[in-house]
Amino acid sequence: MTVTVDPKTVSRHAALGAAALAQLFTEARTHNAFLDRPVPDALLREALDLAKMGPTAANQQPLRILFLRSKEAKERLRPAMAPGNVEKTMAAPVVAIAGYDLEFYEHLPFLMPHRDFKSLFAGNPELAARSAAQSGTLQVGYFILALRAVGLDAGPMGGFDPAKVEAEFFPEGKIKANVVINIGYGDDAQLFPRSPRLSFDQMAKVL
Repeated sequence: MTVTVDPKTVSRHAALGAAALAQLFTEARTHNAFLDRPVPDALLREALDLAKMGPTAANQQPLRILFLRSKEAKERLRPAMAPGNVEKTMAAPVVAIAGYDLEFYEHLPFLMPHRDFKSLFAGNPELAARSAAQSGTLQVGYFILALRAVGLDAGPMGGFDPAKVEAEFFPEGKIKANVVINIGYGDDAQLFPRSPRLSFDQMAKVL
């Protein structure tokens, strides 16, 4: 159930507490196995409603998601998955195919009404494709965090054949497959040990 909060009572500059940071980042894990527990449609909707609030270039919303629930729908995805990703994908309660719409600019008069960005992208397919991929991938990241925020776990994967996915699920040609995400309630008993991360100094410099 979505909880409504009065924005006047929340400081947007207050740091999240340890429990929230753990759920979103420090204790959250990529799951390969899930409990036999159904995932309500309402949580998928809530997660996407949260994810769409993240920033994108010119407020474009190129993310498009197909949620596969049925065995028949997931079987259509099987031929496109890398061998090591097949069985866990077939067993996941929900599989999301996250793509990005190359014609996202058709919605820009509504999404960005105070400036004409549609003509900028509509007349430049190379720029549109690059921007769709960039903002669409940002939105995938927001969506994974949103899934965690509503109490679900995710197993995002790049190990699949995009051309096969697009031919099967997006045959009209305007949506490009980006990431496949297994969704459910993760089985902690089947987690691998957490892999290391780079340090701040390995990743960044302050000039």
